[in-house]
Amino acid sequence: MDHAARTAVASLAVALAAALPIVCVAQDYPSRPARIVLGFAPGGVADLTSRLLAQQLGERMGQPFLIDNRPGAGGIIAAETVAKSAPDGYTLLLLTNGNAAAVTLMKSLPYDPVKDFAMVAPLASFELVIVTGKNSQINSIKDILNLARTAPQKLNLGSINIGSTQHLATELFRAQAGVPMNAVTYKGTPALVAALQGDEVQVGFEVLGPVLTQITGGALRAIAVTAGRRFEGLPNVPTAIESGMPQYNVTAWNGVAAPGRTPRPIVNRLNAEINASLARPEMRKRMAELAVTPTGGSPEDLSKLLVSEIRRWGDVVTQAKIERQ
Repeated sequence: MDHAARTAVASLAVALAAALPIVCVAQDYPSRPARIVLGFAPGGVADLTSRLLAQQLGERMGQPFLIDNRPGAGGIIAAETVAKSAPDGYTLLLLTNGNAAAVTLMKSLPYDPVKDFAMVAPLASFELVIVTGKNSQINSIKDILNLARTAPQKLNLGSINIGSTQHLATELFRAQAGVPMNAVTYKGTPALVAALQGDEVQVGFEVLGPVLTQITGGALRAIAVTAGRRFEGLPNVPTAIESGMPQYNVTAWNGVAAPGRTPRPIVNRLNAEINASLARPEMRKRMAELAVTPTGGSPEDLSKLLVSEIRRWGDVVTQAKIERQ
């Protein structure tokens, strides 16, 4: 064997030796409990959706997938936790359009949302709803705007978590309405619902799923949905567009990401299990009950979605003249 051949064989041996630990790790994965970190408090759609997924992954993969709620700072705490974790598939992030918006909304981030994460799979999309307390005199978006014009000090708009889709939806509403309104944020859905019921805020912006039972049960009243079409489960509730705000169209999404440099075999395994979980009839039924539409897809699909949403929400933040945090 000549020198060139020996060099080639040696190089191949080194490459195989380097790849062997990754292959072994992927084959053994998961060998201990994993966690899904999310920047939201318990009780909201992010939490409920994550728990459904965690249950499915645990059953399919033979190890518990635990939920690690780290609300606050526009999702930065959760995202930074994952970005700085070992790239071994045991710490995952529930990625949302709030993470995309943070790129423009925050003055700086302790991570790069594109480069510091390995995209795994899109998870779901969902709609938002504008609600009031059951005893409120507000029955429409027109009523909100009239109250804002005549008595703005009596009108508070509520949402959760600065930087969340709900918060951005609120700020976009304020910007497009063109009249002064106060905005108040809460740590989670239960706190927002309590504020609405106690008239601490008069209007709430929330993902539909977590408040659907309160709406159907009469504890809250839905006055509009934020997507461009009506929600099948509330056919009599108009869209914001129908209600006189022709440019107002807001939807949301989430997905699963891992720390950057997570081995591709682990990413592929997680992607396959997430897509298989979303295809199960019982999973789709439970998600439908939350007014959530399962999506699924490839890591590349989630990468494209994230990049496009960074651009989209950047435009929203600019249009709404939201102050950088």
